[in-house]
Amino acid sequence: MNLSVVIPLYNEEESVGRLYERLTRVLAKLGTDYEIIIVDDGSTDKSFKILEKLHRQDGRLKVISFRRNFGQTAAMSAGFDHARGRFIVTMDADLQNPPEEVGKLLEKMDEGFDIVSGWRKDRKDRYITRLLPSKIANFLVSRLTGVELHDYGCSLKCYRKEVVKNIRLYGEMHRFIPAVASSVGAKVAEVEVAHEQRRYGKSKYGLSRTLRVFLDIILVKFLLSFQTRPIQLFGLAGIIFGFFGGLFGLYLSYVRLVLQQSIGNRPLLMLSVLLLVLGVQLVMMGLLGEISMRTYFESQGKKTYIIREQLI
Repeated sequence: MNLSVVIPLYNEEESVGRLYERLTRVLAKLGTDYEIIIVDDGSTDKSFKILEKLHRQDGRLKVISFRRNFGQTAAMSAGFDHARGRFIVTMDADLQNPPEEVGKLLEKMDEGFDIVSGWRKDRKDRYITRLLPSKIANFLVSRLTGVELHDYGCSLKCYRKEVVKNIRLYGEMHRFIPAVASSVGAKVAEVEVAHEQRRYGKSKYGLSRTLRVFLDIILVKFLLSFQTRPIQLFGLAGIIFGFFGGLFGLYLSYVRLVLQQSIGNRPLLMLSVLLLVLGVQLVMMGLLGEISMRTYFESQGKKTYIIREQLI
């Protein structure tokens, strides 16, 4: 199998038939063997019935149905687990990602890249609720991870199978796969892709999702920089807090013992105690993190590295 197309879907009964028609037309022109994997993320409309009918007509269409709505990341993870293609293309089911752009991604992959991400340069979304938060998030992720992409949120991406098979997805992490993969040596590129106005159904995303994205940015930075050495993050912060707490404590001791002044009503005393307690707690968190990290890797036989190839 050369190509797998993974599509998470949730309540898209109006667009799923048109999506299948356009996508199969495009894939036929590419002249490659392929499979389409649509993951129904607990739809409550007629989406699954339509998919059942399409599956009976075309065996290359695989359908995975969740018992309830688990989210886009879980749907993509299920699609990756079942994909057999050498290349895996992901896209949304609402037709805002034109299927006609798949060939553009594959052409870029032929240049030797491991991941090609779409860039919706002319994006057809509302500015305040979608575009502005997206621009801020893309800027932060690019700066924090060092992987400069204009559009992390674009679902239209292409991956080599061996890249995504080594990545575990949790929470809302699917959009950060390029950054996570790049940290272990994957070559990432970006191409401009078209973006269409939503014609059917309603968007499933709002400002509440933006807040979750910002929390995930913090998580990604931690995973990329300190996953295998948490003591360096928490321990360093603990030492800094403890140092200033101890410094303030020494000053207050001098004031009380040498200058014979009362320190019981000074806010600096409370700050000193707080900083010392925080320092100890952060160092302990770092030590517990080190133990948890070793348990995570050793209990599953995981390595802290990924080998590209071997010459032996």
